[in-house]
Amino acid sequence: MCGGSLKMKELKINLKAVKTKLTDFIKKETSNRGFKRVVLGVSGGVDSACVAYLAKAALGADNVLGIIMPYKTTTESDIADAKTVVKTLGIKSDYIDITDMVEAYFKKVNLSDKVRRGNKMARERMSILYDSSAEFNALVAGTSNKTEILLGYGTLYGDVACAINSIGSLYKTQVRQLSEFLGVPPNIISKPPTAGLWHGQTDEEELGFKYKDVDALLYYLVDKKFTTAQLVKKGFSKNFIDTVK
Repeated sequence: MCGGSLKMKELKINLKAVKTKLTDFIKKETSNRGFKRVVLGVSGGVDSACVAYLAKAALGADNVLGIIMPYKTTTESDIADAKTVVKTLGIKSDYIDITDMVEAYFKKVNLSDKVRRGNKMARERMSILYDSSAEFNALVAGTSNKTEILLGYGTLYGDVACAINSIGSLYKTQVRQLSEFLGVPPNIISKPPTAGLWHGQTDEEELGFKYKDVDALLYYLVDKKFTTAQLVKKGFSKNFIDTVK
């Protein structure tokens, strides 16, 4: 997908400065809206873990509520990782299994399409987060990174819905850099990203390319505004460029 001449030093971030900027962002945006708390879904993945760590640093453990919302296909390891995040941070937490509520709908409409099922699960989780935000008097903190946003890899009114999104300006590879700096457990950072929407689902298999490759392309395509010819010269294949565009 990309040639050996490609250098990704451009995606390296000043970790200390970014942490300060994003924690200040969380403090400012919650305060400006008349709140001091946030609620977020904690999946066991790196994005939600990163946001949880930033939120705790910004607002304190008592002002962060992390909700774990597994479905019957969610792996035990993802649930364990999610529990590790909330326990390690000492934030408030809740555990709500969404299986019964979404299965009631799936049976009623005989829904077998896996993408529609995944979207329904994502929206069910966000519905829970917004209802919980009313009870906790909090804003919903988003967990979508820049890569997902640019690719449209998310569910409208589902995982991309939020009041504030502290990592929306960071590519996936940058979220991993920051997560390591924040102290997120290494196994969470390194495991294959997945929304856990069906058995064996992974982001990269569904997308058809690796995050490190698409982040590099997106950086030059979006941030640097390279033309197709410039991207090819940089080492990206024409087919990959066309696919991502």
